[in-house]
Amino acid sequence: MCLLIGGLSAAETQLPDHGILTAVLQDHVTKERVDYAAIARDKRLADYLEDLARTDPVALPSQADRLAFWINAYNAYTLKLVADAYPIDSIHDLSTGGRIIGWLIKRSPWDIRFAEIGGKDYTLNEIEHEVIRKRFNEPRIHFAIVCAAISCPPLRSEAYLPEKLGDQLDEQTRQFLNDRRSNRFDFRAGRAWLSPIFSWFEEDFGASDEAVMAFVARYLDQNETAQTPKNEGRWKVEYTDYDWSLNERP
Repeated sequence: MCLLIGGLSAAETQLPDHGILTAVLQDHVTKERVDYAAIARDKRLADYLEDLARTDPVALPSQADRLAFWINAYNAYTLKLVADAYPIDSIHDLSTGGRIIGWLIKRSPWDIRFAEIGGKDYTLNEIEHEVIRKRFNEPRIHFAIVCAAISCPPLRSEAYLPEKLGDQLDEQTRQFLNDRRSNRFDFRAGRAWLSPIFSWFEEDFGASDEAVMAFVARYLDQNETAQTPKNEGRWKVEYTDYDWSLNERP
């Protein structure tokens, strides 16, 4: 008799090959932009998603393995969602009734139940909010999971791997926070214009402007960090607009 785990038998559980995802990303992501038309033709993404469907993430050997797995799953299934519908101008084109109505009636792209993992179907919202945010308490994930928009953090051209996950998350966070298209600072006046990500998920960064700025200061370039007010509570924080245009390769 085979023991069933997460809808799969123990004999069927396997480790996913994240190298397949890395190969897809290296071939089709250039300067943070994605060639969705090419991805739609690339069978390797389907092969990787089959790996995810056969994997029981609970059975993975470490917390780092599990977090890397779920980040990669979110990004890979987002690629599939957009590539299957391409050409589109924005991921919000996949919402029923448009962006606002789609959110209100829970018919946004993030509410589509299509991501098969370990024998169970998930929505992207469930992966992000019910799994990654709830189970891992790791604010840097907001710079690793990518929602296919221009204002999202850049899609990394390699999969996340447990053995170097900490370094990868640090690099993603540092790159995003030092990108003046998304985050700007007036050090003399103590003003910050941050990505709305810090407003939408403020509780993940400490639930106050002061806590958000304390997090941000750790990842700014050293020459700028030296100018940061010692009391982060002195900062006046505002949030920038979010560009939902597709992060496609020109």
